[in-house]
Amino acid sequence: MLDQRLLRNDPTLITGPLARRGMATDLSGLRQLALEARDLEQRRSELQAEGNRIGKEVGERIRAGAAPGGEEVKELREQGNRIKRQVAELEDQEKGIEAQLQQQLLVLPNLPSPLCPSGSSEAENVEVKRWGTPRRETGLQEHWQIAERLGIVDSERSVRIAQSRFVTLLGQGARLERALISFMLDRHAARGYTEVLPPVLVNTASLTGSGQLPKFAEESFRCADDDLWLTPTAEVPLTSLHRGEVLGAEQLPLRYAAYTPCFRREAGSYGRDTRGLIRLHQFNKVELYWFVAPEESEAAHEQLTLDAEAILEALELPYRRLELCTGDLGFSAARTYDLEVWLAGAGTYREISSCSTCGDFQARRASIRFRDGKTTRLLHTLNGSGLAVGRTMAALLEAGQQPDGSVRIPAALVPYMGAEWIKGN
Repeated sequence: MLDQRLLRNDPTLITGPLARRGMATDLSGLRQLALEARDLEQRRSELQAEGNRIGKEVGERIRAGAAPGGEEVKELREQGNRIKRQVAELEDQEKGIEAQLQQQLLVLPNLPSPLCPSGSSEAENVEVKRWGTPRRETGLQEHWQIAERLGIVDSERSVRIAQSRFVTLLGQGARLERALISFMLDRHAARGYTEVLPPVLVNTASLTGSGQLPKFAEESFRCADDDLWLTPTAEVPLTSLHRGEVLGAEQLPLRYAAYTPCFRREAGSYGRDTRGLIRLHQFNKVELYWFVAPEESEAAHEQLTLDAEAILEALELPYRRLELCTGDLGFSAARTYDLEVWLAGAGTYREISSCSTCGDFQARRASIRFRDGKTTRLLHTLNGSGLAVGRTMAALLEAGQQPDGSVRIPAALVPYMGAEWIKGN
């Protein structure tokens, strides 16, 4: 959520950065609400102070000998009661205006970092680096063709069980998924991350705190009879792990690695990636999440991205890093690096991780602060996939395919897989 002080004091500090996102925003009405909310708060505080002064004066006069039921004390008490009624009225007005203000602020995205390159679409993203040598032979199969031939993925029966965009993994396919999850978690734990297995069902406050609600309600699956949603990413429960808390500066940075199944409607993606493991309603992911002091967030962003890249390198998967331009940023992100893995059969790079710094945007929505000396400040949050497991499997199948139809397993994954090859079930 954006800082109301910017809105009150200089709304151009919001409209300017939002224009870099391609948003033309008129904040005059919203600014008026913010000013009214501040004025009401000031008037209420002044009246409460006056009420407290009168209450003390009543006590002092009684101690000085005034009769508790006398006119002198009675008049002061009536004055105090009038102030209480006025305070109650102001509180009601304040709550109403604050609710309107919050409702409108919640749909405004984060401001892009000054370091974020300007641009209107993904075509203007900036390539930062490449790693590895992509396979480019002719005749390579795509992962869904390999998986079907080996009998390790079943899409047709999954439609019978659920609907399209779900898959069932079988035999060595299921084992490979489990091996990848354990491999990723072990690697991140060795780098100092605390492993977390959070709830998969999350409440509305958790989705709001991380930025998924209210804007992206149509992308999520909701449980009709409860205030619960299926999590679209472990970023949601990890943000709320410390929601409403004041942490000690000595606790920072906090670094978490969480595995969860993730659930997304993929609204608007009709006809895209209908086969395989790229765009599913349910998929597994290992998420990296940092809570840091504001001064450390830029360095943390680089390190978090390197930690995600380390998984790709250990699995011998060529990739490239892109810095997203302002027009392609996610809702909560101030700056983002996308990692795109090479899919040898498809002959293209595809996103496998987005590593973002969100500044204090999520911390303000979720009320997460840290104690810095005698003051408390909003901390910064960062997140990134470390990695999306299904897409990693797709890249492995395409990178490791052999002329005899088998798939080579990268050496680092062999101890988890218990085999050097996938030859079919």
